[in-house]
Amino acid sequence: MAEEKVAENRFSSRHDNLKQRTKEFAVRVLNLVDSLPNKLSARTIGAQLARCATSVAANYRSACRARSNADFISKLTVVEEETDESAFWIEMLVAKDLVRPELVNELLDEANQLTAIWVSSINTARGRKRELRTPHSALRT
Repeated sequence: MAEEKVAENRFSSRHDNLKQRTKEFAVRVLNLVDSLPNKLSARTIGAQLARCATSVAANYRSACRARSNADFISKLTVVEEETDESAFWIEMLVAKDLVRPELVNELLDEANQLTAIWVSSINTARGRKRELRTPHSALRT
């Protein structure tokens, strides 16, 4: 009984840590978006980035309240997709010379780390490892 409580607390603590981490990621992205130049391309990319980065935090919270393992996997897969999409839009900002790479390297690294965490969590929840077709995606089987 005591072992179950320790495991439950460890699980809850890990979820709380990731809830905070995803919220901080969203806030950092919103700060970045607010600092973009007032150009059509920056507004377009910024809006997409803001939507998917805030979705990471919101959908992770939802995954933590999943009703079943299948529900958890489904919700966490959405989180993975949104995190990977956030990385894409950050890369687009750099590609369009809207931000200097050194200003977003840490944010991009955080997106990639979070994506790796989601892939690992999805694989653990599925109870098996899969060979991945892309380095950071658990979407393809």
